[in-house]
Amino acid sequence: MKNRKPLVWIGSSKKDLLELPREVQRTIGHSLNLAQIGQDDPDAKPLKGFTGTGVREIVKNDSDCTFRGVYTVKFKDAIYVLHVFKKKSKSGIKTPKIEVDLIKDRLKAAKQIHDERH
Repeated sequence: MKNRKPLVWIGSSKKDLLELPREVQRTIGHSLNLAQIGQDDPDAKPLKGFTGTGVREIVKNDSDCTFRGVYTVKFKDAIYVLHVFKKKSKSGIKTPKIEVDLIKDRLKAAKQIHDERH
């Protein structure tokens, strides 16, 4: 497809995704695929605390934990995959601070990569 945006994997996000269960990989991969062609997965939601950054989150619940994939659609040349992780605790939906800090750092890295490309 001609207008398909490439994926840019920040940090260990690709390795982290490949270590998750196959069904979770498919769920997150489907959301990323839709983002690449300019469509929004109805299951992907804006990540709280990242207003105006185009940061989206896809959540896949399992019996004992929750998996999350975080990416940004802010830049028009590519989809930047910021973080993929397993949230062990199902009590409370808030993203742990350590994960939020990592996402912020990786969003800065994505901006730097984007700026260097242009």
